[in-house]
Amino acid sequence: MTDATEVLRLAMDVARGEGLPPPEVTRRAARMAARMASRPTAALREGLEQVLLAERADAALEWLRRCGFVAAVLPELQATVDFAQEVGRRHKDVWKHTRQVVAQASPRPALRWAALLHDVGKVPTRRLLPSGKVTFHGHAQAGARMFDDIARRLAFPAPLAARVRFLVAQHLRASQYRSSWSDSAVRRFDRQAGDHLDDLLALSRADVTSARPQRRARARAQIDELAARVTALRQIDARRPPLPSGLGRAIMAALALPPGPEIGAIKAGLERAIARGELEPHREDAHYVAYLLRSAVDR
Repeated sequence: MTDATEVLRLAMDVARGEGLPPPEVTRRAARMAARMASRPTAALREGLEQVLLAERADAALEWLRRCGFVAAVLPELQATVDFAQEVGRRHKDVWKHTRQVVAQASPRPALRWAALLHDVGKVPTRRLLPSGKVTFHGHAQAGARMFDDIARRLAFPAPLAARVRFLVAQHLRASQYRSSWSDSAVRRFDRQAGDHLDDLLALSRADVTSARPQRRARARAQIDELAARVTALRQIDARRPPLPSGLGRAIMAALALPPGPEIGAIKAGLERAIARGELEPHREDAHYVAYLLRSAVDR
């Protein structure tokens, strides 16, 4: 055994369900860990990605931790080992939770990487309140910044890095959904998620690891409801024009303009603003007139 390639090959055997290497092999792998830290490469990232995509990735990750690979290559992740999310509750260990999220996530590269790294920001943001409660305010954004260093170190391709970073930064967003959200709030969530929507919802589902079956079912039902509302609103929006039919008259009255091509140009500008997310579709005339008046003042 001479390099990290061999360690990752052994990890792949574990990830395929072939069992753990003999103890002496694990000990030899551990002696290599220090050398791995000095030469992280794209090839190493690609090898680890193959492990992450395998069926028993969670078992392979634990073996990689035991042999020192995780500490050498991903010290940010090593810091989550034995790091409790709640005082006195061992099953809330962040590393154990992380491995479970990886196992529950669909085997897509960006999704599995995000599952692996989504909670690294909990280490620097952990705070113990006088009440005994533990908080991790801002851990998603902190984790995204930590991922920037990981992405550079392991030479992530730019598109993959951008996708993983978004998922880490936004991994709490879908779980914050409540049935009381307005249609406008659901549309805003959909617009902000963009083409990351499917992965973001999948990560939220995988992130449900409560030991209580009822709590797991309730959390996943909320995410499914959000997904269903996004789909329904997309179907409605595809059938309806984004602007109300009488808006032209309201624009002429508010801006003292005569009928003509200028009104059409203004409405086209409003539609572009909707597409950029600056305006909500399907609102009342006053919503768009107020936007036009603000724009005129800003100019």
